[in-house]
Amino acid sequence: MSVITNNNIKSIIALASLQNVMDPEIGLNVVDLGLIYQLDFDEENKIVYCSMTLTTQFCPMGESITDGVKNALQSVFTGDTIMVELTFDPPWNHELISPEGKEFLNR
Repeated sequence: MSVITNNNIKSIIALASLQNVMDPEIGLNVVDLGLIYQLDFDEENKIVYCSMTLTTQFCPMGESITDGVKNALQSVFTGDTIMVELTFDPPWNHELISPEGKEFLNR
């Protein structure tokens, strides 16, 4: 699944920073896991919106992962307000994992 965005250049920067946020139970980053659904940038109000999911609604590391996403985005968009929204629509499934992520998990 590709990430929906209103700014492709800023989205590339955001996704690069998010590749450092790992799901500690799986050992794969949130981008390759397909957990990031949307990144939007409100330039006027200096707000970065991130819509994401978790592998399960009951993920015990959910708060840690969402905090990691917020911190990673804050590190590259300093001075902006970061808003992370958790959604389970659509629910996560294995098809959302990137080819690189699938290769990593199959080794």
